[in-house]
Amino acid sequence: MRPAANRGGSRDAEGCRLEKNRHMKTLRLLVDANDPESRASRQSIRRAAEILRTGGTVAFPTETVYGLGANALNAAAVGKIFAAKERPAWDPLIVHIGEAKKVREVVAELPENARRLMDVFWPGPLTLLLPKSAEVPHIVTAGLPRVGVRMPAHPVALALLRAAEVAVAAPSANTFGRTSPTRADHVAEDLDGRIDAIVDGGETTHGVESTVVGVGAKGCVIYRPGVISLEQIRAVCVGEVTARGNGDEAEEQPGGAASPGMSLRHYAPRARLVLIDGDGEEQKAAFGEAARECEEAGEALGLMLPDAFQTAVIGRRARVFRWGNWMDEEELAQRMFAGLRWLDAGGATAIVCPVPPGRGIAVAIRDRLRKAARR
Repeated sequence: MRPAANRGGSRDAEGCRLEKNRHMKTLRLLVDANDPESRASRQSIRRAAEILRTGGTVAFPTETVYGLGANALNAAAVGKIFAAKERPAWDPLIVHIGEAKKVREVVAELPENARRLMDVFWPGPLTLLLPKSAEVPHIVTAGLPRVGVRMPAHPVALALLRAAEVAVAAPSANTFGRTSPTRADHVAEDLDGRIDAIVDGGETTHGVESTVVGVGAKGCVIYRPGVISLEQIRAVCVGEVTARGNGDEAEEQPGGAASPGMSLRHYAPRARLVLIDGDGEEQKAAFGEAARECEEAGEALGLMLPDAFQTAVIGRRARVFRWGNWMDEEELAQRMFAGLRWLDAGGATAIVCPVPPGRGIAVAIRDRLRKAARR
């Protein structure tokens, strides 16, 4: 049974009190993602790295979304992440490393499939669930025996991790359950005054979180779909590769979710999210009908509007986010969270959004939208 909520804070997997952060001044540190070696960028990286080494919290860009980082081997520092995000202690974190060899600092063993996946996809948007080393505090893994670890590909993230010289635990840099941040301004909306610093490296590349893969000697399990697809994982791994990351198996329980990102309701705007499945003209017609029904019900209507769906909502009074080319799933993924945040900020009470069919990153888009729509 989950412990009752406590106004003074929650407890981590080791039973320690996680006090809510007092209001603090959050530094904004600018880094040019195209030139992280410039003098100004290096100064910002050095300052952020110092904060991480001394037990502080730093939000920084990765190629997926912005993460909120702290020294992964410092339980007190990691506790600040949970306090700032108001994240439940049962939800494990992902550890980020700046060099592949550092994986040995946080994992106890490295199966052959892990080596194969690292060789092909690191640095990149792939998280591996592996047996944790004794040095990783229980708070990082929610008391579970495996730790999620990845090496990001973003030049700013890599520069920061290498300068800090510590493994960094970093979930998405937003309050728990809310829409993931793809720009520094999104981070500030949720966490300004709660964390020590935000490294502003511009907009993220992919816009959805990493693929999470549980690695075993005889096969692999995908717990959360992401940029790296099921088909790509199967092409590399030895043995069976199965997928669980559709949200159906997510558990909100104090014993710990099986993987980061498995919460049933996650990535959610404040507005009610109305998803429209289907394909072709039937999906467009259903999109237009849902928009009409929301408008007639007196909702402040927001639309995630791909180019191909414009004719379906002619005459609707709505706040419209131009989502992009319906046939370009990479663009849809990169702009999805930004669109949901923009419509939320504009006062929408209902957001109507078509759901892309297809494989690859479209699977990750569907996963995030369905979790965001749960009530």
